[in-house]
Amino acid sequence: MLELTFLGTAAAVPSRDRMMSCVAIKQGPSVILFDCAEGTQRQLMLSSMSFMKVDAIFVTHMHGDHMLGLPGLLQTMGMTGRDRPLLLCGPEGFSNSVRMLMEACAGEIEYDLEIREVSPGDVVELDSASVTVFATEHGVPSVGYLYRENDRPGKLDRDRAIELGLTPGPEFSRLVAGETVKGVRPEDVIGPVRKGMTIAYTGDTVPLESRSDACRGADVLIHEATYCAEEAELAEKNLHSTCVQAADTARKAGVRCLILTHISNRY
Repeated sequence: MLELTFLGTAAAVPSRDRMMSCVAIKQGPSVILFDCAEGTQRQLMLSSMSFMKVDAIFVTHMHGDHMLGLPGLLQTMGMTGRDRPLLLCGPEGFSNSVRMLMEACAGEIEYDLEIREVSPGDVVELDSASVTVFATEHGVPSVGYLYRENDRPGKLDRDRAIELGLTPGPEFSRLVAGETVKGVRPEDVIGPVRKGMTIAYTGDTVPLESRSDACRGADVLIHEATYCAEEAELAEKNLHSTCVQAADTARKAGVRCLILTHISNRY
């Protein structure tokens, strides 16, 4: 079961009702974060997820409202006994930014940090998913991410398998593993492969336009919408998007569900 949780949806300044950017994807016991703004660790504590279950953090760009939560979260992990590596990914210049933040705010930690600088087209393989990097435009090195859950085996028709003379247990397991058992082929009792979910996250960006192919057909597009339609000129000046521009990107890309985030506190 995949769970998508919004830990922060505000733009550069938080409000009483919104913390700043962070989205969590939980698949099984593993948690993946996209951006890590100030207050992320407390938002995790208020959720049903454990911050100790975070396996990777993907940062879209190095503005404070997208990464200032890193040193506190990483330090807390260390102080509560984390002993396994943590993967951190971000665009060009990310490694140096993380090191400076850690030196200034968090000091030494006892577990390993794997810091990767990623570029559009890169694919980061996780245990049960992959994350593809795509281009965005925000005036600083920036990227978006497409999370792709691994496909899952089709469902086993238990009743049909029993009718064909198979016994629940090891014989079922062999079938699911692709083996023919007692003349029964997997395709006789197992349905088609179930496609994994795809979730695209833009971070801050101008309208994707031609880059909308990066999220084409996604199940979910999480697109920034800092401004309303009436402030398109301000959005263009500050290299952001309006809600209407985000919707247009979603329509052109044929995504199933659009979720707006990075909402200015003027609204």
